[in-house]
Amino acid sequence: MHPVAVLFVRADSIYKTLEGVDCYDAERNALTWQGGCPVVAHPPCRLWSSMAHFSSAPPEEKALGPWAIKQVRQWGGVLEHPASSKLFKHCDCPRPGKRRDAYGGWTFAVDQHWWGHRAQKKTLLYICGCEPLNIPAWPLVLSEAGYGMHGPTTNQPCRKPEIKHWEREATPPAFALWLVELARRCEKHNAAMRLEEGAKADDE
Repeated sequence: MHPVAVLFVRADSIYKTLEGVDCYDAERNALTWQGGCPVVAHPPCRLWSSMAHFSSAPPEEKALGPWAIKQVRQWGGVLEHPASSKLFKHCDCPRPGKRRDAYGGWTFAVDQHWWGHRAQKKTLLYICGCEPLNIPAWPLVLSEAGYGMHGPTTNQPCRKPEIKHWEREATPPAFALWLVELARRCEKHNAAMRLEEGAKADDE
């Protein structure tokens, strides 16, 4: 089983129960990760949202997003962020359906409701190292979620019961398993990099 590093997880993350997964929460500090395997990255998104001006997050938190994109590009894997996040444009990630970037990266639009999230949670995945046809099979749920995620700053009436804040942030167990399997399928990305580095060393 190929190891996978999961960066920026909650202290009570479901990822910590999965075999072959190396988790980095706030206490462990993802920035100390030394690389060496594919990643699943969940960098903080609040400073990349359209509501960033309401956030009390420290300004240095914003740099974690581009850093996480860099790890995915270097080691292969997947980064997850809200579909409306400005991180993707900032890092020149292609939009879904567009040609890949210089790192072979591409984006895939999903809804975490498909994997059991109680609210509709539209999400973009930035993937490096796995061909679109080789990603794990994913569920497609056509029914509407029964709960909402209306933030206090939207000034919109709540038309559905709202889930708790912790549940907004939590990754559905089925989605976590799927992301880890996707990252494992990016191991060939690392093998190709090692061959390329070996070739460069031989030339020198």
